[in-house]
Amino acid sequence: MVILRLRHALRRHRLLALTLTGVLGLLAAAPATPAPMNTGSAGSPPGLTATGTPLRDGTGLYPRVIRLAHNGAANGRILASVVTFDGNNGIGAIHESTDSGTTFREVGRIADTESAAGQGLCCTTLFELPRQVGALPAGTLLWASSAGQDEQNRRMALRIWRSNDVGRTWSYLSSCAVANGTSGLWEPEFSVAADGALVCHYSDETDAAHSQKLVAVRTYDGVHWVGRHSTVASSWTPDRPGMPVVRRLPNGTYFMSYEICNPGGQYQCVVHYRTSADGWNWGDPANLGIRPETADGRYFRATPTIAWAPTPGKGTDGRILLIGQRLLNRDGSVAAGSGRTILTNTQNGRGPWTAITAPVTVPDPQVNYCQNYSSPLLPSVDGRRVLQLATDFEGTVCRTYFGTGRLP
Repeated sequence: MVILRLRHALRRHRLLALTLTGVLGLLAAAPATPAPMNTGSAGSPPGLTATGTPLRDGTGLYPRVIRLAHNGAANGRILASVVTFDGNNGIGAIHESTDSGTTFREVGRIADTESAAGQGLCCTTLFELPRQVGALPAGTLLWASSAGQDEQNRRMALRIWRSNDVGRTWSYLSSCAVANGTSGLWEPEFSVAADGALVCHYSDETDAAHSQKLVAVRTYDGVHWVGRHSTVASSWTPDRPGMPVVRRLPNGTYFMSYEICNPGGQYQCVVHYRTSADGWNWGDPANLGIRPETADGRYFRATPTIAWAPTPGKGTDGRILLIGQRLLNRDGSVAAGSGRTILTNTQNGRGPWTAITAPVTVPDPQVNYCQNYSSPLLPSVDGRRVLQLATDFEGTVCRTYFGTGRLP
């Protein structure tokens, strides 16, 4: 398959290359409208497209968001990260909210020399260790990126940085993967497996037998990475599984969302999921998983993220929240709720999913590196509300917006 790998050369910043696995040119259609949600948003300021509040001035790409739960007096603070720029240098910018996501301010920066001077920075992630791993105490913050995709004769690496002061300062820790050639390593994400290992999940282009596949590798000390293996690797070479996100459910099951891009047809870059009992063993990699969809056949295309939320008064399973770049109808046409919909499921992923309205609206997102691209969700502790970060264009600048809404 020919995958669209969009290299966006920002005129003022020049170095970003973000992964785009999708296709263009779907037509709009009109399914049932999702259930209403109180967004609490003031709407779009003049000249802006997405609803919600801009996280920062200027560029903000590939947002991630967490709530601290293992940092003592800082617990409850919300931290958000984005990719931005300082001249020709890629920067990971860390923002903090101490008022439950009502306002944010920048509190820290990661300036990796391997992403400086136009070498490239992509698809970063942010994670708080829920338990000690080696000498890394619970509460250690980890930030990781795909570094070096724009350097000459590139040798990309998934580089990990740590912070022990709530995101103010950062130091390099290790790399969970380093390419042995010029092919790409993308979209690192972390989880902690049942045995206590820190697991790095990522998209891998370095295997000649696969255009792209999903891989996991683990560490027991944060430095030495072992056990590299495929988690989703199609038996058809052109298939491109990508963008893994993993959450542990209350019943102990690990739930992974991802996209699978392929050549032609309505299911290009469609969102899938699969599960693991221990967060490390995911079964036969050739099993491509399950496509989550509503009872009337709507499903997401591209750049999925997931979150888990308790459901007040309705048992311990709670619900999974899923979002993707575009919402499609059963026939592959663009659904009316595209860019403003979350899908939820209260059966640990089984059965049909239910559509609700997202806190941030990105009107009619197209398949590109910015609009509603990998939008993270953060439910409140009681499961009654959800914070969303989403990206959209202001002119030629890709910005991050945030908003909080009620979960029905």
